Amino acid sequence: MLNLNGITVRLGGRTILDRATAALPTRARVGLIGRNGAGKSTLMKVICGLGDADEGTVEMPKGAKIGYIAQEAPSGTATPFETVLDADLERKALLEESETEQDLDRLGEVHERLIAIDAYGAPARAARILVGLGFDEEMQGRPLDSYSGGWKMRVALAALLFSGPDLLMLDEPSNHLDLEATMWLENFLKGYRATMVVISHERDLLNNVVDYILHLENGTTTLYAGGYDSFERQRAERLAQLESARASQAKQREKLQDYIARNSARASTAKQAQSRAKALARMQPIASAAEDPTLSFNFPDPSELRPPLVTLDMAAVGYAETPILQRLNFRLDPDDRVALLGRNGNGKTTLARLLAAQLPAMDGEMTSSGKMKVGYFTQYQVEELDTSDTPLEHMTRIMKGMSPGAVRAQLGRFGFSGDKALTKVGKLSGGERARLALALITREAPHMLILDEPTNHLDVDSREALVQALNDYSGAVVLVSHDRHMLELTADRLVLVDNGTATEYSGSLDDYTEMVLKGSGSSSGDAASGGGKNKSKQDRKAAAELREKSQGLKKAVQAAEREMAMFSAIRGEIDLAMFDPKSAGAAYAKLTMSELMKKRAEAEAGLAAAEAVWVEASEVLEKAS
Repeated sequence: MLNLNGITVRLGGRTILDRATAALPTRARVGLIGRNGAGKSTLMKVICGLGDADEGTVEMPKGAKIGYIAQEAPSGTATPFETVLDADLERKALLEESETEQDLDRLGEVHERLIAIDAYGAPARAARILVGLGFDEEMQGRPLDSYSGGWKMRVALAALLFSGPDLLMLDEPSNHLDLEATMWLENFLKGYRATMVVISHERDLLNNVVDYILHLENGTTTLYAGGYDSFERQRAERLAQLESARASQAKQREKLQDYIARNSARASTAKQAQSRAKALARMQPIASAAEDPTLSFNFPDPSELRPPLVTLDMAAVGYAETPILQRLNFRLDPDDRVALLGRNGNGKTTLARLLAAQLPAMDGEMTSSGKMKVGYFTQYQVEELDTSDTPLEHMTRIMKGMSPGAVRAQLGRFGFSGDKALTKVGKLSGGERARLALALITREAPHMLILDEPTNHLDVDSREALVQALNDYSGAVVLVSHDRHMLELTADRLVLVDNGTATEYSGSLDDYTEMVLKGSGSSSGDAASGGGKNKSKQDRKAAAELREKSQGLKKAVQAAEREMAMFSAIRGEIDLAMFDPKSAGAAYAKLTMSELMKKRAEAEAGLAAAEAVWVEASEVLEKAS
């Protein structure tokens, strides 16, 4: 269906795609993945004919209808419902022709074709797609210009899905969606019967929808069969083979170099040495499979506070004098991991702002620890970064009065070390800007992190790093995210924001997915089966206990490392006193040799004990992780 033959694209003297080649089977559902900036969108535009390749060709069947969302969102006075219906150009043209055609034979052909494409069932299909993407009946009838850019992009996505192209091209389709719409989209794409290429960093979508992964790295493409988990396994095996081959080549290169060095000057072996020198010159180096050192998230652990951090008692919150949420009874403890569920517009962000003390309680009572610090992340913070400043300038400004070392250390926690800290924000990728925003909001080691859609600009690897950092973090976490994989790995409590309030959801995320796809309006969580409820509670409790145990082990490892450093320093001072008394410190300068030897033995014993604790705790921590 789709063949890519040596696609090469150069922009500004830089090679983005370097002879990218792949043969995609008919009706293949392909996940196009790669790190941010790898060239995924560039490749997709070349396939769609919206970008030109410097070299190479794209082959596909003649007349194949390609579907791709334009960068500009639809606008005007037309409604979302009308916009979606108009996306089926053939249906629209046939209906117009049926109203004006006078020739009875042609009119019969038109009606036969309308029946064949189910033109009369189209309004119901359009409405179902819009409902799935969050538009209720009232919203479907409002003009497009009454919506924000994000909602307009949902309309564009609905129109594309409704048009049913032969080749469906989706570039990060869930970026403007909430969790519920993302669940619906994943379910819809499972049933899509034409060829599909989707750029996505949603691990669940890549596992449940696609049957091939096209990995783009260093300008070249590699096709893997299966979903994302299968890709990870296959790639790990491939990288292991690559490292093995690289190590083998290094040994062979060393052996050749040694032979050349020993035999070049001897007449009897000069020819053999020259032959080996040519073989060495022809040997192509195998690239290292090193990990990206900038892939870093490390949240500073806060000081300890007694629970609870926050308590809401019949609280209400809203804007001006209009409450959005009422009857809020809620408690957050230092080790809580809470995911806020509910469609966009139900009040998740409003609740998050209340917990962050950005909005006051309009009614009822809200109490919080006076010493509590909150780190609140939103997409607006990413968009509002000054593009002319560097990460170092941003952090220095916000950590006014702190030492340059402390500023650099906070940046280093999030991968901004060395020259990266001096790069203008305007030249950073979306993922790097998101990391910078997270670095800025956690500068004071907050006791609670509130993250509103933190993954929008992050690729799959960065999301995994963020998950790990959140699980290592010892404070409370409140998450709003459409990334179900992240919620499953980090959240111990689910809170459903719906019908003007927020209540604990006792089911699992699978139960919630089932409820959303069935279109249930229940906000109580009763839609989940008893077994599902019990299992989800047990799983979340086990996850919380494991994280608590891991945090304790992590502290034990850190304490052992401090003791090892202390005893090593003491031993070093004693050694100095034994062998260079003139340079010895005051504590050891006047001690006799026998006294120094006794002190050294004590330091050795202390170091050995600390190392034993470190080894045991590290092993248990590794198993727990």
